[in-house]
Amino acid sequence: MPDSGVASVQTIGRASMVLKVLSEGDSGGMRLSDVALAIGLGKSTVSRILRALIDVGYVETDASGKRYRLGYCLFNLGNAARRFHIIELARPALARLAVATGDTIFLSLRDGDQAHCVDRQTGAYPIRTLTLSVGDRRPLGVGAGSLALLAFEPEAEIDRIIATTQEARRPFAAFGDDALRGMISASRARGYVVNDGHIVSAMNAVGVPVIDADGRVAAALSVAAIRERVEPPRLEELVALLRAEAGDLGTVIGRRRDSEARTQELQGRGTGNDGRSGPAP
Repeated sequence: MPDSGVASVQTIGRASMVLKVLSEGDSGGMRLSDVALAIGLGKSTVSRILRALIDVGYVETDASGKRYRLGYCLFNLGNAARRFHIIELARPALARLAVATGDTIFLSLRDGDQAHCVDRQTGAYPIRTLTLSVGDRRPLGVGAGSLALLAFEPEAEIDRIIATTQEARRPFAAFGDDALRGMISASRARGYVVNDGHIVSAMNAVGVPVIDADGRVAAALSVAAIRERVEPPRLEELVALLRAEAGDLGTVIGRRRDSEARTQELQGRGTGNDGRSGPAP
């Protein structure tokens, strides 16, 4: 009688092989026969694995149902791991900014078409602006950090997000389509975002994107305070502090990613086909 534990491990191993092949394939997807050929298994076996992966959202098909590609659920898992790393890497920057400004500092990450507040540090100034709690989400574009995540995306992505988040933005009267496009245009021209009391009238905020080594928006840093503390000439000081920390954080994120990639490469070279560690062939 076959050992069910061994069979389970074998199934997991085969599923991981399928996912790896799809991750390296064309963005339009791969045919069943191509996946089977790439991993050296029969089409019936690969078909069963693909169906199971589709059931849990790790794989999806194109409109024809004949090409397979990685599913959005799997990307969410990857993003969750990436978010954890960014939170960890950004924490010293948030602490420095809170000390330097005395105000409240937020770290925001994109999650689908939402901005997710994933960390917050408060400064020593006695009037604290706590309009966002860790875990809060807003539609992309609503708020300083959220707008910084949106404004520096490619134009086509901005158009798509504005079109698909109309209903989600409805409770935020100041963030209609035309108004939001105006904010995006002004933010791109300045290189930073200003929320001039659009959510809470007595509160202003300024935000900047964190750009990674590939030129993509990885996160956003923002500072919020009472209106008087986010006006010129202090506004320029806040922007300079945020930009410096965002630049350093983008570099640190790139180094962490490169380091992890090198580690994975070395591990791959040092593992034989039987799974045991050994010298590279």
